[in-house]
Amino acid sequence: MDGISEEKLNEFIIAGLAEDVRDGDHTSIACIDPSSRDTAYLFAKDNGVIAGVPLAERIFKHLDPEAEFKVHITDGSPVKYMDVVFEVKCNSQALLKGERLALNLMQRLSGIATMSDRFLVETQGLGVTILDTRKTTPLLRFLEKYAVRMGGCTNYRDGLYDRIMIKDNHIDACGGIPQAIKRVNDYLKSNGLDLKITIEVRNLVELHMALDTGQVDRIMLDNFELPLLREAVLTIGSRFESEASGGVNIYTVRKIAQTGVDFISVGALTHSAGSLDLSLKVQKDAKR
Repeated sequence: MDGISEEKLNEFIIAGLAEDVRDGDHTSIACIDPSSRDTAYLFAKDNGVIAGVPLAERIFKHLDPEAEFKVHITDGSPVKYMDVVFEVKCNSQALLKGERLALNLMQRLSGIATMSDRFLVETQGLGVTILDTRKTTPLLRFLEKYAVRMGGCTNYRDGLYDRIMIKDNHIDACGGIPQAIKRVNDYLKSNGLDLKITIEVRNLVELHMALDTGQVDRIMLDNFELPLLREAVLTIGSRFESEASGGVNIYTVRKIAQTGVDFISVGALTHSAGSLDLSLKVQKDAKR
């Protein structure tokens, strides 16, 4: 899984299994021969974009190092109803022990990938970049942002540590846009940090303050009505990158993109994505 370390994935899988299994899957232990092996297929029960196949493979191979895993549909690819995404042959108890963790993760990640793909399709041909946000599930951000990439959209910052984003609360607490920009630049210089700077503005007055002050990389236009957004984008021109945020959904994103803005940040990619319906079924007629 690109951009995610082996160590981080292994730690996550161990923690996820510990939450679900604890001292054992007592149902499977009670009724299934410990030497039994089964083959199961993962079926798509809806149309969408798949994500998390390598994660499922790691889960089953963590539980059974001799597991055989065959991928039919790779991450980032479209699926339709009853497509077989992968098949896995492994120890039966291991299969049932890892089933729920694999399904929960893949359904969530595939839902995000599907949502991201929808936003990408809506803005096709307009030259805008759709960004995710920090509105993610705690401790699942690294996986949810992976799913955004699988859906064709782009990750913004990973956290508070890898980009400066001066938002309305920072501005109000600091005393104004010029003061906030100056303090941020002084801080970066004194600490030897090389971070990009985004400044959020709420109206045209604040936009002109940001333009007059400069020393930023991107101006984020928050909750601008379309006519004002179009005017703001023209005013910024090529001096700085422009970004639209707030009030963005699948029905409004194309009109926002048509203003010529460079980036659109969309919290809905992660916070409003549902789960793609998937099902893991043991194949009774498969050879054991």
